[in-house]
Amino acid sequence: MGKIMMLVWVLLAAAAVVLGFIRLAPVDPFDWNTQPELSEDKEFRGGVFKVVRSGPEGLRQFDQIATSAPRTKLLAGSVEDGMATYVTRTKVIGFPDYTTARQDGDLLKVYARLRFGRSDLGVNKTRIDRWLGQMPPAAE
Repeated sequence: MGKIMMLVWVLLAAAAVVLGFIRLAPVDPFDWNTQPELSEDKEFRGGVFKVVRSGPEGLRQFDQIATSAPRTKLLAGSVEDGMATYVTRTKVIGFPDYTTARQDGDLLKVYARLRFGRSDLGVNKTRIDRWLGQMPPAAE
């Protein structure tokens, strides 16, 4: 019974270290405040890239929606810079997902991706679709 208890304690300690790393891992904002050069929507295993016609105020509107979302905060950039990156953490474990939005003329380009793991199970696409759905339609 002693060996089993020791194994349980070792596994609990390992889990605490992994969860602590996920929650407290250092983040260099410059590494995440970037986007690929794409001009159309694209889905990745760990994220999504969306291009929407938003008008010139798209990033400002997106910023208001993102910063009011639960467990989301601005990581780098700003509306004035023309590009901003937000980190959203999952409710229980605190996995971080990064979303970078950039104003490109009348287009808003949004790139959402995970930091840890290989698949986000569609979470980033769902969140970005919800946020973009809250934006007012662009003026024609």
